[in-house]
Amino acid sequence: MVTNPDQTAPVSSARSADAAAEMAAAADAGGRHPRGWQAGLIPVTCFIWAVFQIFYSSNVPFWMADVFGVNIILNNTEIRLFHLSFALFLTAVAFPLLRSSPKNYVPWYDWVLGIVGIACCLYLFVFKNEIAVRAGLPTTPDLIASAVGLVILGVAVYRSLGLPLLIVASVFLGYTFFGSAEWLPDVIQWKGASFGKAMWHYWMQTEGVFGVALGVSAQMIFLFVLFGSILEKAGAGNYFIQISFAALGHLRGGPAKAAVCASAMSGLYSGSSIANVVTTGTFTIPLMKRTGFKPEKAGAVEVASSTNGQLTPPVMGAAAFLMAEFTGVAYTDIIVHALVPALVSYIALIYIVHLEALKLGLKGLDRPPAVLSLARRLIGFLTGFIVIAILTGLVYFGLGWVKVALPEWSFLVAVAACVVAYLVLLMRASRHPDLEIDDPNKSESVLPYFADVAITGLYFVLPIVILIWCIIIERLSPTLSAFWATMAMTAVALTQHPLKAIMRGEVGQLGSATRRGVGEWIDGMIAGSRNMIAIAVATGIAGVIVGTVSLTGMHQIISEFVEYLSGGSLMLMLLLVAGMSLILGMGLPTTANYIVVSTLMAPVIVTLGAKSGLIIPLIAAHLFVFYFGILADDTPPVGLAAFAASAISGGDPIKTGVQGFMYDIRTALLPFLFIFNTELLLIDVSAAKAFFVFGVAVMAMMLFAAATQGYFLAPNRWWETAALLLIAFTLFRPGYWLDQVSPRYASSPGTAFVQVIDEAKPGDKLRLEVSGPNADNPDRTERTTLVVTVPDKPAGGARLQALGLLVANEGDVAKLDEPLPTSSFAKIGQQFDFYGDNPVQIAELRQERSRYPKEFFYLPALLLLGIVILFQRRRQTQPAF
Repeated sequence: MVTNPDQTAPVSSARSADAAAEMAAAADAGGRHPRGWQAGLIPVTCFIWAVFQIFYSSNVPFWMADVFGVNIILNNTEIRLFHLSFALFLTAVAFPLLRSSPKNYVPWYDWVLGIVGIACCLYLFVFKNEIAVRAGLPTTPDLIASAVGLVILGVAVYRSLGLPLLIVASVFLGYTFFGSAEWLPDVIQWKGASFGKAMWHYWMQTEGVFGVALGVSAQMIFLFVLFGSILEKAGAGNYFIQISFAALGHLRGGPAKAAVCASAMSGLYSGSSIANVVTTGTFTIPLMKRTGFKPEKAGAVEVASSTNGQLTPPVMGAAAFLMAEFTGVAYTDIIVHALVPALVSYIALIYIVHLEALKLGLKGLDRPPAVLSLARRLIGFLTGFIVIAILTGLVYFGLGWVKVALPEWSFLVAVAACVVAYLVLLMRASRHPDLEIDDPNKSESVLPYFADVAITGLYFVLPIVILIWCIIIERLSPTLSAFWATMAMTAVALTQHPLKAIMRGEVGQLGSATRRGVGEWIDGMIAGSRNMIAIAVATGIAGVIVGTVSLTGMHQIISEFVEYLSGGSLMLMLLLVAGMSLILGMGLPTTANYIVVSTLMAPVIVTLGAKSGLIIPLIAAHLFVFYFGILADDTPPVGLAAFAASAISGGDPIKTGVQGFMYDIRTALLPFLFIFNTELLLIDVSAAKAFFVFGVAVMAMMLFAAATQGYFLAPNRWWETAALLLIAFTLFRPGYWLDQVSPRYASSPGTAFVQVIDEAKPGDKLRLEVSGPNADNPDRTERTTLVVTVPDKPAGGARLQALGLLVANEGDVAKLDEPLPTSSFAKIGQQFDFYGDNPVQIAELRQERSRYPKEFFYLPALLLLGIVILFQRRRQTQPAF
């Protein structure tokens, strides 16, 4: 095994890990730990918050109202008020105001800020009836509560998230009041808002702070974060790390590959890339250094893999739920759309690590001595796989039969099946010692047997399976799915140690085992609430940004600005949006990051794409800006994840961030690809085609990684790198070459639309290029593209009527009147001036042509790949794997 001569001493590494953990705690959960009589203040408040959220996510309030007549039911808006009240109070007591502020007690001014913050939130609850009567006409107390509440929220943002998000929110708030200032360019001016109108908009209704973002935080995100925290405290985090090392540690660059897999598994439930770095990096980074990785590269691998964890379904750093609300796409569909890019990105990162290991001539960790022949291990694996497949089939079809035959018993049968599975897995785990947290700095590391590690924690997977089952199979809401998964994880945390003690015959240790389980569950509840403080505050202040956009129409101004800078070039527009998303995302947590970039940048992509003739699905635009916003976590100079990793590795944080971004280039490529090839998002793709798309995408991304790393089977020559890039591009987007050979659409004058739509088959898609005077500036010509699906109606005007389109041919002009309000195209009424002297017209009609399959271009690409392999094999000096 290759060792690193510059290996840091264990004590130094431990201090580095402690520094990183302290950095993560300060960033995500607050750095204050009061002593004395205040010692229990933060944990008790956090525990109460967690109980409150679980209570109101269940049916217990309704059951109490029905059985006991006790009406303590809160509606969605009221839950948001209490949610932010907890967050503001905990921010005041858990996050020191300044670096010089005391960390071992809560000073008087923080008590004042916390209590006044609660009062400003609950003011809306106490006087809700009076506020409803005077809607839009605030009184002096309304204005005071609103203004003070916004100030305290701004202070909370500064304490928990730093200056970046506060500056962004302040700019938006300032634009609301001073948008009419003469010193602003005319293109971005607006009429401005009065103090009363702004305060009512931001605080007294659900268009601002207490809007959709905070609602998603209160009703969905909290439970998912809580579920992940209990899972982590119960030992699942250590289990995922060790099983990754047991499976991959013996390979070339094994610790780095294991770090990628461990971060991917942590990303299933983690809402923070910084927390992911600290959780897995404390163990993986020292081992990577010991096997030959330089400190910066070891930290960069952890940063890249942890950052990608925020892109991994089902949680996606808690942004998946907001994405569902903002786009109107079902949460289950969000998971499907995000799955292939996330998997492709992780597989490519593992391959990048492999190429780095090849270039450095590294080996893996020592494997345990073989005790079984390869044939017996293969038979054991296949037997286990077949047993799991049979059990899965029995559960799926058995529960399906029960739901149909005995629907009232289906829930109890499902619970009984989970209990039986849990007890069986726990009994198998009890025959093995519990996993200990290994010291990555010990002089020798021999990998454990994979089977021995796997069996010790398989029951941790059960709550995750329940979560995914509820979401994907049962189609329950994300809130209810997370509730049942949290209940299952609570049962596991409370019972795993006592039941193991009984199964091992250690009845005398039952008391200590029970206390340990209760302690881990309480720690998970507290950690979940502490992790939610910054998220709740971020979604609250993000409401100011969203509210400003809805109040001022700012997204239209930004769209015009980007269009002006790009000069109408679609690719330049995407590059500008990517850069802006990267800048806006710097220093922001995942949730706030997504809200900011999606509110400002996603509409720009859709609008300008349509003007360029490219219809971009809304989910593709949101994922585009989300990917680049997340990449800010490892982008210097702010990259917080890179600073956390460098604290553990002892490397330079800027170099770590730069190297991490270089590893993440393949992630930055994906958004551009799925904008032009939506098959990568599995949009309108069959199940069989989905597997084909996934396989081709993996191959293409691995070739792109080989090109950017300068190494495939051997060091690349310049032409080989160019060839690999060309092959990767062709595999990703074969339609580009087909478009050069055979145009996709046949064009006709707009006047042909009335006749063509009558002759087309129902379900056919027609593209209309519409042009006319701009709604705000009639002297400027506006253009956009509409996609019309031919309705199943008889010809002769019924189809146009069903679409809500009013078209009249006047000479060689197809005049388009404003679409009916019930039409799906009614939104273009905000883009065009339909009542001016110049008519809005259908300038061009495009129909898709019949062409040969675009996959034909895979053949020359694969032929070129064969040539590259032939030349590289002659220079190859070591096995490729």
